[in-house]
Amino acid sequence: MRNRAAVARRLVEQRTTTGSSPVIAVIAAGERWPDDSLRFAIEDLWGAGAIIAALADLGTSQLSLESVSAAAAFREVEASLGTALMSCGSGQELDSTGFGTDVEIAAELDSSTSVPMLADGRFINASGPYRGGSSRN
Repeated sequence: MRNRAAVARRLVEQRTTTGSSPVIAVIAAGERWPDDSLRFAIEDLWGAGAIIAALADLGTSQLSLESVSAAAAFREVEASLGTALMSCGSGQELDSTGFGTDVEIAAELDSSTSVPMLADGRFINASGPYRGGSSRN
């Protein structure tokens, strides 16, 4: 959520530069329990919704019902994001193990302009103008 506006701008810029509308998939991945079963993670839904809401704010249309629902879930907690993150299961778990400050940092909406991009098996900062292909910023 710290860089959701930057990521959305990059996606819109890429679409504008290439002249086509790429399919954008935003996935709320969730987590795994110790027994390896899937665990729903509300903060992942909020994170996906944050990016989708930013895309919608930039004029992206043709959003799926699932995307609109994720954006609505984010907008519901946006004004109290820090409290919501600290109150959810993962936030409570992190806080109880000494990582409450990390949760507070995660709640700093739009505080980063970094745009992560996977390149050659690692994430790089792809912020800056889209030039096509991979970026090495």
